[in-house]
Amino acid sequence: MSFSIEHHPLQPFLPPQARLLMLGSFPPARKRWCMNFFYPNFSNDMWRIFGLLFFHDRDHFVDLQARKFRKEQIEDFLYAEGIALYDTACAVVRTKNTASDKDLEIVEQTDLDALLSRIPLCTTIATTGQKATDVACAHFGLSQPTLGGYVTFTQADRFMRLYRMPSSSRAYPLKLEAKAEKYAILFQSSLARTRV
Repeated sequence: MSFSIEHHPLQPFLPPQARLLMLGSFPPARKRWCMNFFYPNFSNDMWRIFGLLFFHDRDHFVDLQARKFRKEQIEDFLYAEGIALYDTACAVVRTKNTASDKDLEIVEQTDLDALLSRIPLCTTIATTGQKATDVACAHFGLSQPTLGGYVTFTQADRFMRLYRMPSSSRAYPLKLEAKAEKYAILFQSSLARTRV
């Protein structure tokens, strides 16, 4: 059986003042999207984690009636906070036609060095799942951080931290609030310098 290669459908979201780069693996199939942006599956909790941590409201970025996320509001927020988004793969094959990372075969990895060169103030990378962590650690020659923890490294004379975050997928066996606690540590350490 032959599988078709999927190329990444989105451009990297790179605010020029970004200090944090969040890297997933690859978007789910289009049929699972509720918006044309990262973490687009309505059952994915990434934007609920952001809402809970920054606005004490898990549904801050959620349009419950339309069952979608508020894309423009999310983009404005990320731009203001200096949070960049992309994925560790730019071409994949879905071996079982699912959205699961374990069924993704990476055909082409993202050029992470080129990505970082476009956001020169970035000093923190956060991977949002195991496959993304595997790719980033292999690329930078790092041992894997503990969940919610980080390892340090130098990239092009830049002192960096790589955080390993829990997946925001509902399939990941951790409650939303527990995931948010892990993400809170990341945001407090990586975004504090951008706030008044």
